[in-house]
This record gives sequence, structure tokens and C-alpha cells, in this order.
Amino acid sequence: MGGSASTTTLAALLCLGLCRGPRDRVQAGTLPKPSIWADPGSMVTKGSPVTIHCQGPLEAANYTLYKEVSGSWTVDGERKYRDKADFSIGSTGSSLAGRYQCGYQNGSRKSEHSDTLTLVVTGVYDPPSLSADPSPVVASGGTVSLRCRSEVTGGTFHLLKEGEADSPQNVVPLFSAGGWQAHFPVDPVTISHAGTYRCYTSETKSPYVWSLPSGPLTLEVTGVYKEPSLSARPGALVPSGHSLTLQCHSEAGFDRFTLTKEGLPTPQPLGGQPSPDFPLGQANGTHGGRYRCYGAHNVSHAWSAPSAPLDVLVTGMSEKPSLSVQPGPSVSWGETVTLQCLSELWGDSFHLSKEGSPAPPQHLRGRDTAAPFRASFTLNPVTSAHGGTYRCYSSNSSAPFLLSHPSDPLELWVSAFGVQTLSPTEEPHVCWVTRPPCPEVQVPPGFARFSDHTVENLIRMGIAGLILVVLGVLLCQAGHSPKTTQEATRS
Repeated sequence: MGGSASTTTLAALLCLGLCRGPRDRVQAGTLPKPSIWADPGSMVTKGSPVTIHCQGPLEAANYTLYKEVSGSWTVDGERKYRDKADFSIGSTGSSLAGRYQCGYQNGSRKSEHSDTLTLVVTGVYDPPSLSADPSPVVASGGTVSLRCRSEVTGGTFHLLKEGEADSPQNVVPLFSAGGWQAHFPVDPVTISHAGTYRCYTSETKSPYVWSLPSGPLTLEVTGVYKEPSLSARPGALVPSGHSLTLQCHSEAGFDRFTLTKEGLPTPQPLGGQPSPDFPLGQANGTHGGRYRCYGAHNVSHAWSAPSAPLDVLVTGMSEKPSLSVQPGPSVSWGETVTLQCLSELWGDSFHLSKEGSPAPPQHLRGRDTAAPFRASFTLNPVTSAHGGTYRCYSSNSSAPFLLSHPSDPLELWVSAFGVQTLSPTEEPHVCWVTRPPCPEVQVPPGFARFSDHTVENLIRMGIAGLILVVLGVLLCQAGHSPKTTQEATRS
């Protein structure tokens, strides 16, 4: 009984100590600090309303707002509220920019000051400009520098990213080329850097009074996803005036697609559209060029790697050249063939295309300095795959994607002696291959290819010799048969 009573008393004392401990500590020491924040935010445009909130425990009664002036905290306002006090400002001016703290009082005891709230007032000075060097479109892992420039203010430059306005980067600018500018390097670029940025300026004497924001700059990061592929309908070699559509193909389920073209005077944002088809209308000189496409998901600024480049060549921009073949349009497998493209008009580049081939035209630079201008395309050794219809075009290196009218078509015929590839248990079957070739006939590695009819003639001579032997045997037998019959009758 005595032990049980002692245990109960000890438990009651412990409970009383635990329950009273925090309250006694509050009464004996400094009250805990309140929280402080601004609504709609800590960055306010000049002339706009803002409210600073200070919140403490239920026991709080009187709230005080402090502002930092010349390194000291001075009382900026008082409110007699419980739990929370609101300090409203109807129209924000430059004088209200600065650092704020708040506290509360419970009886004679005062709380700690809150954390510091920095209130920035924007829109006081003219806006700076913001650009990306070398481009706002940068590959993941690459390097880019965001450059903020102002011709009137040189105190401190501030860079903010949308969604992260409470943590600006601050740089002291340098004077260069008639203005102040600051560089904000990003190295290496990751997907987290994708987004929209703006920069501001402020004077040294008023660090929380900022200019109007620069225009938005969107940093787009590529190489985050696997690259798509790009094709042209009806083809990348398109006559002037014909309809042309570029299509971006992907297995990644992208929601947006964009098309870029090399050689534009200024870097362009990727933008994007929901359709993978890019109708360019009727082809003309402006459509010739090198294109790539990208894919992205939803509305993010993270893109795939670029597709392989697609060169769109627009034909019909000048008079046609002529096309000839040596030694002739009908050749045997293994021979050397030269296709020569010749133009009377000046051109330093020539292109050879094969009808139905998915490969881009072959390209050669001409070396002539006077008419006629020419280039020779050598096929060595010729196989059945080279058979087909060819055309050639001329162009100038100053406009490499604008081609002449096509030459008249030239038909190349290729004949070959080959062996059909069969399984190891089957006998090889000899066949004669011409253009167009038999698709099932292939010449295995190491099999001798012949450019003449020697083997064929030997086979024919062998067969003819065999026939002559058989005929001789038959004639010999016919000559002996009557004599044998007569002798048998006499006997």
C-alpha cells in the first residue's frame, strides 16, 4: 500500500512538472517569435496595395512592426490584436521599400523579433534589357550566360526566375560600350534552369527600390528526351511551286513539337505546337535550308534532343544542266561508271539524285573557272543496286539549297553474274541478274564477280561438247546394228 501511494504521488508530480514546464518557461523568459509575411508578395509594383501580416500565439495582445533605418530597427506601426495583426498599405511608394520585422507583447513581456521580411518596390526606374549568350535555347550540360543591360542605372542588377521570386541573384554591373551590364552565368545547364527570367536594376543608395522588369526571357533546355526524326512530304527534293510538309516523328508521346531552321539572323525561341505536321505551303526560295525538330511534354521548357538535320532542296531556280554516262548506259557488275553533270551557266556545286532512293542527292563541288562547268560522279564498283534513273542539278555555294531544274533523266542498266544465297544443306543456284535485280539473288562475300561472259560461254561449250559425244555414240551404235542382224540370220 505504501509503495503504491508513493508511486502515485511521483507520477502526479511528474505530470504537473511536464504540463507546467513550457508555460513556466514562457512566463520566466522571452516569448517565442512570431511569423511575418506580405500579401500579395514581398515584391510590389509602385502604387499597388500590400499588407504585412504578423502572427503570434493566442496569448499575444499588442503587435509592433519595425523597419530598419540606417542599421537600426525603429517602430513603424502598432496594432492591438490577438493572435494576428495586419499592417495594410493602400498605395506603395519608394519610401516603404526596406526590411521589416515584427513582435508582440503579452503583459509586460515582449517576444523575440520575427525573421526579416524584405519588401521590394519595383517600377521606379526604366527597365533594363535581358538576353542570352549565345542563345536562349541551350543543350543540357552546356553553358549559357544571361546578360542584363541598362543605359541609366549602375548600382546592382537582380535576376529572378518565375516561381522563385524570393531568391534573386544579385550582381554589381560593369560599365561597357555605353551602358552598364551584368552577366549571370549558368554552367552546366540542367533541366532545373529551364523557365522564364526577368532582370531589374537598383541604385546603391536604395537597394530595395527597383526598376521596371525587363522583358521576359525563356531559357529552353534541349537534350532532356530522346530525339525524334524529321521527314518531308512528298520529299526533301521539291520542285518550286509544289506543296511541302515537314513531319516530326517520335515514339516518346510528346504533346508539343517545334521546327527550327539554321541560318536565321537571331536566335529564336522554340515555342511549339500540338501537331507534328508543319505545312510550309508551296515551296519557294525561302523554304530551302537545313531543318531540325524537337518534342516536349505539356507546357514545360524542357525539350528532346534535336532530330538529325533534314536538308530541303528547292529545284527549278535556274536552267537545267545535262547528264551523260561513260562508258555507256548498259554496264556489267563490277565495272567503273562515271556520270558527268555539265552546265553552261555558272555553278560551283552539282547534285546527283537517283529516282526512288531515300538517300539525299550526292554533292560535288565543281572546279571549272569557265564554261562549261561540270562535275563527275564515279560509281566503282557498280552493282545491281546502282541500276536506275538518274538526274543531276547545279547550284551556287552562296545558295546551296536552291537548285536548278533537273537534267533529262538517264537510265543506267546493270547486269551481273551472281549466286543465290541458300541454306548450307542446299545446292547453290546460278542465275543471271539484270536491272531491275531479282530481290532474292545475292552475291556472298568472297564470290568471284565477272564483268564478261567467259563462264557462260564455257558452260555452253561444255554442254555442246557433251551433246556431240552423245550423238557420236548413237551413230556408232546405229552403224553396227544391221551387220549384227545379218550374221545372226546366216547362222
